[in-house]
Amino acid sequence: MRDDTRAKIQEIALRLFIEQGYEATSLREIAEELGVTKAALYYHFKTKDDIVASLAEMRVAETEELVRWARSQPRSAETRRELVVRYAAQLSQSRHQEITRFLERNQTALRDHPTIHRMRERMIELSSELSSPDDPLHVRLRGSMALFTLHAAMWLTHHYDVTDDERRAAAKKVALEILEGPCDD
Repeated sequence: MRDDTRAKIQEIALRLFIEQGYEATSLREIAEELGVTKAALYYHFKTKDDIVASLAEMRVAETEELVRWARSQPRSAETRRELVVRYAAQLSQSRHQEITRFLERNQTALRDHPTIHRMRERMIELSSELSSPDDPLHVRLRGSMALFTLHAAMWLTHHYDVTDDERRAAAKKVALEILEGPCDD
């Protein structure tokens, strides 16, 4: 039951943070929307930062798990391809789209948040698994751009008349093309 309540608080807070902005949303509003007292909300989260940290920690944990998997595999084109496929699958689960939308709309307020900083560090680690340190810059950049493509497709194509599944499939296809495609010098 405690996890259900925390998840509901996260869901409501995330929606309000996206709609109103992080700085403009109060714990009181989150509690009212949830239908509980502020004291009941404090039992689960003492501050808005605690809520943000809990949301970001989910993404950090998922990314760390993927990095561990990649490091347990041989460095090969197949592993890199599978890493992109697994990351694309992760992004289609949980609350990724909402968390990304929240982060995008609240960049200034969250710029120095320690958990958000950890999330960025984990993404750099994940990106580094898509190439070798001795690869030319354009090859290393391809890996980073493949991951970025998976993220960017959701907001760059929001005005297209397609489903989220079609958007995700197209993003994965393009990400793999970027990762694997030739790059003329």
